[in-house]
Amino acid sequence: MNKLRAAITCVGGYLPETKLTNQDLEKMVDTTDEWITTRSGIKERRILKTPGAASSDMAAPAIEEILRKKNISPLEIDCIICATVTPDMIFPATANIISDKIGAKNAFGFDLEAACSGFLYALTVGAGLIESGRYKKIIVVGVDKMSSIIDYTDRTTCIIFGDGAGAVLLEADTNGNGLIDAVLKSDGSGRYHLHMKAGGSLNPPTHETINNKEHFVYQEGKYVFKYAVTGMADVSQELMEKNNLTGDDIDWLAPHQANLRIIEATRERIGIPKEKVMINIHKYGNTTAATIPLCLWEWENRLKVGDNIILAAFGGGFTWGAAYLKWAYDANFQTK
Repeated sequence: MNKLRAAITCVGGYLPETKLTNQDLEKMVDTTDEWITTRSGIKERRILKTPGAASSDMAAPAIEEILRKKNISPLEIDCIICATVTPDMIFPATANIISDKIGAKNAFGFDLEAACSGFLYALTVGAGLIESGRYKKIIVVGVDKMSSIIDYTDRTTCIIFGDGAGAVLLEADTNGNGLIDAVLKSDGSGRYHLHMKAGGSLNPPTHETINNKEHFVYQEGKYVFKYAVTGMADVSQELMEKNNLTGDDIDWLAPHQANLRIIEATRERIGIPKEKVMINIHKYGNTTAATIPLCLWEWENRLKVGDNIILAAFGGGFTWGAAYLKWAYDANFQTK
């Protein structure tokens, strides 16, 4: 019998209806569609406009899609791990709020915050829980309402981010599929170059922090881009070398959707053709913790049992990493 591994057995996703296009942004800040497209690859992004709606309101329908597809009760879920930098509240955990909204009364849950690498970190943690043998069904959801922490007068950040949620179900597999390996890294010195200055215990909210717009994303674009290009590409190559893989062995690359040039650098580094790369940044922008599961969601019906997939991300912190998994199911009979 093969080693027990944690396999993704279903995926779900949710995207808000409202689209914010590059043409819309041209009317809001000093930018152009050509400038945005050339530098990022983004054409539009989704924005959660529903009054009173938060991250949990995107995560819940993404998970409910999984429950419908798998025909399972929310009471069967053992744990929900929510990767997000935009929790509904500081506490309780957004995972707990999600559990209540979907009726997962038997699940424990917690939030994991690692910015754009959050889904990879959460996936690895969830896999460890499955591999322990103590839990049978774990939901890992990446969700962010980035529009809630973006200054739409700042053209360096407002062009990049969008809102969305993607979720996966993890279950045990003994057929050789599932999460094979992961290499995760972090460097806290990166906090100076990509952060939200106020809102935490270091700088609690005050009238001054609000007036100074310190509750929005701050990013030094050129510096972050430099480290993201090398970080995502290097860690993907390191993971492949560790597992004796070449580009010919990889069926798909599911990269974090931050910038098309970063994705291209990673693709070239691991030596795979463009047609093997999942790209939807042009439609959704950077949804932070949701980008990778949304890729898996969109490509689900094209994935086959045994496909070798590399997941790769780079995010604030700095955090970055890559994971190697073998796909565990054929989903071409499923519809969204």
